[in-house]
Amino acid sequence: MALRPLHDRVIIKREAEETTSAGGIVLPGSAAEKPSRGEVIAVGHGKVLDNGNTAPMAVKVGDKVLFGKYSGTEVSSGDDKLIVMREDEIMAIIE
Repeated sequence: MALRPLHDRVIIKREAEETTSAGGIVLPGSAAEKPSRGEVIAVGHGKVLDNGNTAPMAVKVGDKVLFGKYSGTEVSSGDDKLIVMREDEIMAIIE
């Protein structure tokens, strides 16, 4: 199933979960913290403003981004777990 985000939404593939702690302890799946960074794999056309114009998106496909732990909505596409969120939920682009 292919997903194409609408308006100011983006689709992000979350980075792989950490399986070991900073001290080297192996974490079970339930204890591993979900990373709040990922790669943008699709972007919408932009937010439609009150005057009818469309604001361009600041992120693009391939950008590495930071987002809040509870941002967006998780969806499945094949074997991939993806997150759909509005562009304003993204906190930063990693350069």
